[in-house]
Amino acid sequence: MQTNLADYIRNTPQGREADAILRKCVHCGFCTATCPTYQLLGDELDSPRGRIYLVKQVLEGQPVTAKTRLHLDRCLTCRSCETTCPSGVQYARLLDIGRAVVESRAPRDTADTLQRLALKEALPRSWLFAPAVRIGQWFKPLLPSKLAAKVPASAARGVVPAARHARRMLVLAGCVQPTLAPDINGAAARVLDRLGISLVGMKQSGCCGALRFHLNDQEGGRADARRLIDAWWPQVEQGVEAVVMTASGCGVFVREYDHLLQHDEAYAAKAARIAALTRDVSEVIAAEKPRLLELLAGSKPLPRSKIAFHAPCSLQHGQQIRGVVEELLAAAGYDLTPVADSHLCCGSAGTYSILQPEIATRLRDNKLAALCAGMPQAVATANIGCLAHLQGGTELPVRHWIELLDQRL
Repeated sequence: MQTNLADYIRNTPQGREADAILRKCVHCGFCTATCPTYQLLGDELDSPRGRIYLVKQVLEGQPVTAKTRLHLDRCLTCRSCETTCPSGVQYARLLDIGRAVVESRAPRDTADTLQRLALKEALPRSWLFAPAVRIGQWFKPLLPSKLAAKVPASAARGVVPAARHARRMLVLAGCVQPTLAPDINGAAARVLDRLGISLVGMKQSGCCGALRFHLNDQEGGRADARRLIDAWWPQVEQGVEAVVMTASGCGVFVREYDHLLQHDEAYAAKAARIAALTRDVSEVIAAEKPRLLELLAGSKPLPRSKIAFHAPCSLQHGQQIRGVVEELLAAAGYDLTPVADSHLCCGSAGTYSILQPEIATRLRDNKLAALCAGMPQAVATANIGCLAHLQGGTELPVRHWIELLDQRL
């Protein structure tokens, strides 16, 4: 694709990166076949190829309108197009650059601005979010059905083993996960403890920055990333083996800290180190599979049950981790049911399900139909956003897969 970027961005780091990405696109259209919004809406401007053209026009100095922003807002950033693209176009990075420019040149109306402000200020702060969820749980029977569906049932936090092994790994606490599903990290800690690894949490390790960054507060997202690096760095210097992610949405973002902070002289090297240390919990456990199989063989047999696994986009497309969780669940004695169109997004996508509820609900319903077609007894996933979104549309229990593995052990 030929480009002619405008003077305001041509010689900036963002402009040079965007230009290189745009020149890789060959207009083939393979991306449209795997784009969830294009499949639903049928509008070329709601496909990756169409959005690439929109970003190109913006960066070449064409007027930015509310329509431009709408089509960029509708993108889930699921990155299915990146998996499909034969040219290796880094679509998500181009979209980040385009969205930042559009945000500055096409102001939102007051209602949209306030909604986004509330999300980016409340969700990352557990001292605000947790009480709000508890109030919602108390008054859930009185809430409108659509709002009540977003309020999770209360859940208990299990026993977390004390750090006792020479092998130590850090774990991200996260922002909403400790409130919505408080035992996910506990389950991971128990499984890893049995494998001879201690999972260490840091009180200061809240939001990874993805939430603010993807709400177009990119500087706020970078500030969250720096805070998290500062919280983890003493443990990194003491030799922790890895930084473990139990939410794949956080994992894909932290794995790109090196790119996010590459122009920050004070943090670039530290960010690259954190990115290199980051592992999804499935990767950590898969590396210990021989020991896991020994433990499973010695554990009390449980009745086999049918599970449908939803692979989050952040796991299969963002981190390119496919089939790993499924193998671990099968080794633990779960029968996995087939899921049609497993590459498509469930519609959660961080705050997307709140900001684009109609599209998100249609995607969720399609995903649940595919997940439930095999008559599973439960649905498993690897990301808290997908878990909460899917649970709002089904009576079947939706669990993080690490909780199911912990249960087997």
